Amino acid sequence: MSSLSRELVFLILQFLDEEKFKESVHRLEQESGFFFNIKYFEEKVLNGEWDEVEKYLSGFTKVDDNRYSMKIFFEIRKQKYLEALDKHDRGKAVEILVKDLKVFSTFNEDLYKEITQLLTLENFRENEQLSKYGDTKSARSIMLIELKKLIEANPLFREKLIFPTLKASRLRTLINQSLNWQHQLCKNPKQNPDIKTLFIDHMCSPSSGPRPGPASVPPQLASAVPKPGPAYAPLSSHGPFPPPQAAANPNALAGWMANAVASSAVQPAVIAAANTSIGLPPTQVPVLKHPRQMQDYQTAESEPLMKRLRPVPHGDEVTYPQVNNSPIPQVNLSLDDLPRFVACALAQGSNVTSMDFHPSHQTLLLVGSGNGDVSLWEIGIRERLATKSFKVWEMNSCSPQFQSAFPKEPSVSTTRVAWSPDGSLIGVAFTKNLIHLHAFQPPTELRQVLEVDAHVGQVNDIAFSSPNKQLCVITCGDDKLIKVWDLNGQRLFVFEGHDAPVYSVLPHHKETIQFIFSTSMDGKIKAWLYDLMGSRVDYDAPGHWCTTMLYSADGTRLFSCGTSKDGESFLVEWNESEGAIKRTYNGFRKKSTGVVQFDTAQNRFLAAGEDNQIKFWDFDNTNMLTSIDAEGSLPSSPRLRFNKDGNMLAVTTVEGGIKILANTEGMKLLRQFSGSRTLEAFRAHQQQYESSPIKVAGPPSVTTITPSISKVEILDRNSPARPSPILNGGAEPSNPKPKFEEAAEKSHSSEILNPQQCRVINMPETPDSGKKVGRLLYTNSGVSLLALTSNGVQRLWKWGRSEQNPTGRATASVVPQHWQPNSGNVMANDLSGAPPEEAIPCIALSKNDSYVMSACGGKVSLFNMMTFKVMTTFMPPPPASSYLAFHPQDNNIIAIGMDDSTIHIYNVRVDEVKTKMKGHSKRITGLAFSSALDILVSSGADAQLCVWNTDSWEKKKTVPIQLPPGKPAVGDTRVQFNSDQTRLLVVHETQLAIYDASKMERLFQWVPQDALSAPILYATYSCNSQLVYASFSDGNIAVFDSENLRLRCRIAPTAYMPNSNGQVYPCVLAAHPQEPTQFALGLTDGGVRVLEPLESDRKWGPPVSTENGLSISNGRQQQNAPQLALPSPATAGAQPSDQIQR
Repeated sequence: MSSLSRELVFLILQFLDEEKFKESVHRLEQESGFFFNIKYFEEKVLNGEWDEVEKYLSGFTKVDDNRYSMKIFFEIRKQKYLEALDKHDRGKAVEILVKDLKVFSTFNEDLYKEITQLLTLENFRENEQLSKYGDTKSARSIMLIELKKLIEANPLFREKLIFPTLKASRLRTLINQSLNWQHQLCKNPKQNPDIKTLFIDHMCSPSSGPRPGPASVPPQLASAVPKPGPAYAPLSSHGPFPPPQAAANPNALAGWMANAVASSAVQPAVIAAANTSIGLPPTQVPVLKHPRQMQDYQTAESEPLMKRLRPVPHGDEVTYPQVNNSPIPQVNLSLDDLPRFVACALAQGSNVTSMDFHPSHQTLLLVGSGNGDVSLWEIGIRERLATKSFKVWEMNSCSPQFQSAFPKEPSVSTTRVAWSPDGSLIGVAFTKNLIHLHAFQPPTELRQVLEVDAHVGQVNDIAFSSPNKQLCVITCGDDKLIKVWDLNGQRLFVFEGHDAPVYSVLPHHKETIQFIFSTSMDGKIKAWLYDLMGSRVDYDAPGHWCTTMLYSADGTRLFSCGTSKDGESFLVEWNESEGAIKRTYNGFRKKSTGVVQFDTAQNRFLAAGEDNQIKFWDFDNTNMLTSIDAEGSLPSSPRLRFNKDGNMLAVTTVEGGIKILANTEGMKLLRQFSGSRTLEAFRAHQQQYESSPIKVAGPPSVTTITPSISKVEILDRNSPARPSPILNGGAEPSNPKPKFEEAAEKSHSSEILNPQQCRVINMPETPDSGKKVGRLLYTNSGVSLLALTSNGVQRLWKWGRSEQNPTGRATASVVPQHWQPNSGNVMANDLSGAPPEEAIPCIALSKNDSYVMSACGGKVSLFNMMTFKVMTTFMPPPPASSYLAFHPQDNNIIAIGMDDSTIHIYNVRVDEVKTKMKGHSKRITGLAFSSALDILVSSGADAQLCVWNTDSWEKKKTVPIQLPPGKPAVGDTRVQFNSDQTRLLVVHETQLAIYDASKMERLFQWVPQDALSAPILYATYSCNSQLVYASFSDGNIAVFDSENLRLRCRIAPTAYMPNSNGQVYPCVLAAHPQEPTQFALGLTDGGVRVLEPLESDRKWGPPVSTENGLSISNGRQQQNAPQLALPSPATAGAQPSDQIQR
């Protein structure tokens, strides 16, 4: 190919990129082989799109071209093979071995044999060379670094890695210059040339009138500097890239209708015989064509030519306005915008079938259940505000068919719940005939409004619409019909034309055109106007089975998601003007279980639930952005729903519950409720809201509906965190009533005194039993428990799947087995640094449970969790390690606290200390990372907290914890972030405290008192961060509400050690990673216990019950009291046991 032809390819690549033809750009890059887009290659590698990676590479090199190319393909295929093994997909691994890796056996047969032998291992990390293999993400990143080096060194890629430097829109400039020359050569040049095509040379047609004066420059070629004078429209109306003509009723539905099959142009519609006030639009809808609109570009490069060709000005010269060439602002996408972090969990108690967030109140969630219940949750306080159980309101008003069938099979489930657009009404569809409407009376009341026997059989969907500004209800069902109802229950329309049960409906409008999309279970998509003409559209949905359609929040983009009967799922965007699929999104499994559900958010993101995960896409990218498992417990096809702003996502779980995921903005929104975490406090807080009645069109029964919550008051964060003067050694003020005061219920707690009041199991004894448990943790999978004892030995117990324990997770109902590999290896730490009684045990586990790092006075050892082999040792004392923490985003980076008060940031892979930080005066006793805030918080035996920036590792702040008067600043201090990584639990023998980590201001504090007056030894959050478990030196265990540190439950040592002599106590605690009510104890005698509440209770401590603003405790009423300040030593014994410092 000639040099000029090659440059033309680069110009076309630039044009395609500017016009956002992304797939075409990369296809041309590959086919031409002129430019290797390393950024695109990186994206595909990190996403694991191996077929696309090899296809793209094939345009530049083949496997056997040279040794660099061979190494590139080998690394890619090896990574694909290891990922299949890591997923235990041995069939796929064998296929890759035979199809992709066999070619390398001719060059290195021994290597191929070694790769083959990996199939025989339960975990390929047992292979010594692969023992440091981390998780998939980090492995891909490491491989990518190697690939880039190989590509840069490969001579076949020489001069193909850098795109030529071109001025913007160079191809357009050349076209404009060509048009200008053509126009200049016209025999009869016109002032406003009508340039309609680029396919042939331009020539002005001869005029029948007098010959015009000197030709003016075409508008698209006008100078960049306009001259004063009358302004004509730019070439957008007659240039080479014309826009569509304006129409009286522009609507995208017309495009669908224009392309619909002729046989479906008019279908019969059955209209209920009823007078309706809804105005009908014209039956004839203009068909619009939408040619692609391109804007002409005026560049500085063409200006000299324009000046040379411009005729001599005269008095009647016409000038043209400059075309605006300012670039369209691009939205920067970030994964941080996605709600990916688990904020809380809600226990619905029954299988969740449908969810919908309130249209204006971002934390109000409507939930429908498999038992027919409809619940209203306020996520901000984790409370169920109201529940309506299913019952038939007026049986006599129902059809005779329903009346006879219902008593024989009375079980009913909800199929769909939906809010009206203003949030004043709730619509509920059921599996048998009926729909219910409830009026929402803030903050907690749901009032019956309307019951309709809507369909024969199951009602599959319900939605609200407002044709002619009158609120209506739209339903569809198994009887193949779509119906429209007013708020009196009067049927306005019946749309008939589907040949299978109608699965979903989507009302929408474009300009003044109101219409309804519907999908049926034979895969048909139809569209209806509110008129007599029947279906306007008849198309096939991908998958030809159950499909749901949704518009983006701004109503400009249409998506659908569905699953075929064979389990193949499709997520697509539609081109409304053509009625065709615009793009299909990748990332689903070949066989989905159940019908995949989806939702849209922020006019930029799509989310779908599949393969026990939530998968996210960007609107404009067919490749999946990321996927998350929300810390486990998701069903195969979880249901999901975004709130209006897209900062929270509700996801169903297998236990009949809901997890709320949030991004940073969502977390901030939830923290606004921190002062109203009880229902009564929430109701009191609601009285401060400023709102006005919402007017609802319809019958009198709903015209007085009061508004939904419209405003959430933001709590003053600066006030409650002020330190108590008593803590600072000052005298007790004469008026002890704090300046910041809020009504809070006086907590009441339960006591567990014997083993019959909870579930307890003892771990089987091991050869090392009898040694004090120094550290204790669950594996991230929740199936094993790991203990590090004072002699440096780690013990592992595993639960297995059985009839008594089908999940295989840790439980207090089944005794696990002490586990060791067949080799008999023991995970024993180096003890050369200090006597065992002086050694400080520390431990950290990798995110994928593949390896554990620990130390006990000597070197830090990295163990393989499958083989128990020591993979490496490092950091020999002195100083000795005192705390270990993995970086949350890179398993190769470890923060190591030392007993000389320093913190080392260590890279395991390169065996190097990257940074050494000093901010404490005594040994480090705790480290906690926050990805949300990009900080590391350290705590020391000096009772100090230090905050470090994880980008620069510079210290941002030092905060001393506030100790009682006379208490020296000593003692181990531990820190832990909650699940949203914005609140910090601080543990010292004198106190528990919760801090706002963004400001490091203390929000709550609890001090030992009454029956829990012994020093605190250890404390930890539950997995959902709603509880705090704490152990005391006298053997007591306390369970606190994490939102306010109110005591919920005290577990006496006799409950888990019936024969306790008072000398054995729990020195460490561990919370189960998925079960919020399960925790484990490590005892001073080497014993390990797992505790859970009774199955009948399902939680620790009784619920707080309230009545008329009074709290009920042990049958007695107590007036709500304000929060109490910390007691002075003289009065500590007389104070209640739930004292809180706010």
